Amino acid sequence: MTALRIATGVPGTRILGIGSAQPENVVTNDDLSKIMDTNDEWIRERVGIVERRFAGEKDTVVSMAVEAGSKAIAAAGLTPADLDTVIVANCTTIAPIPNAAAQVADLIGIKAAGGFDLNAACAGFCYALGVASDLVRSGSSKRALVIGSEKLSDIVDPTDRSTAIIFADAAGAAVVGPSDEPGIGPVAWGTAGDLVDMIGMTEERNIYQEGQSVFRWATTKIAPIAMQALDLAGLKPSDIDVLIPHQANLRIVEAIAKKLRKEGAREDMVVADDIVTSGNTSSASVPMAMDHMRAAGRIHSGDVALLIGFGAGLSYAGQVVVCP
Repeated sequence: MTALRIATGVPGTRILGIGSAQPENVVTNDDLSKIMDTNDEWIRERVGIVERRFAGEKDTVVSMAVEAGSKAIAAAGLTPADLDTVIVANCTTIAPIPNAAAQVADLIGIKAAGGFDLNAACAGFCYALGVASDLVRSGSSKRALVIGSEKLSDIVDPTDRSTAIIFADAAGAAVVGPSDEPGIGPVAWGTAGDLVDMIGMTEERNIYQEGQSVFRWATTKIAPIAMQALDLAGLKPSDIDVLIPHQANLRIVEAIAKKLRKEGAREDMVVADDIVTSGNTSSASVPMAMDHMRAAGRIHSGDVALLIGFGAGLSYAGQVVVCP
């Protein structure tokens, strides 16, 4: 039998740089109250959002991904020529062909890149980060650009207050590369396909969700997944400096943090609350929250962060990472 040559792997991987992008158009709760039956107090009380960003006519999944990805490459101290793989996590591209990744790679200048889109909805970035880490660790990729980019305003009924107050547009990105010391832990992921109808699309291509059911699921099932990610990484809750859950709803974020603290997480664990000023940006929320926290000085290089994404599918994924 002929022996096949296989790629040579590396001991570990880490995030080398992060970046994010948001449209310029800021939409406040008062702005929304002019087109639907809602008000600032009602929105803040239920989901914790004060404002969000909606894309303009020229803002697309691809354009926001290019901006966020370019920033992440620069933050990593690299050039496009240093990367060979692009993964774009998203669930809002209007046309599935051509995929966003090929367009993003070309516009950034990553030539002949392996490129594909990944749809795990709001868990998409964490799914893609796990895939990218495994690709680099196995030797199939030298360095990968992972982007979550969403234009949710394309699939939201602007008069439906159950969704229009929550969702927004943005992109977040990370560069994954080799490391002598592991900086990205194993991914803990899965799906609850029996609950798939909780979040979906109408015939008019508008997103819908059973808000109370999703809330109960997320506040009871996600903390155990976070604990699983910690266990896979060989860590305890007290080892975590930063918690960055998907920014679905501030009340869900607070519930997850509370449960982890009951399991031993420290009181000084920093918890992402980007939902307040960015809204729910699906697969973009985790990397963008990390980037905003870095820019604000709330997290620092070397901090141990627990990432956890969850959403339609119902899909979930999480891993421990060392902040770049």
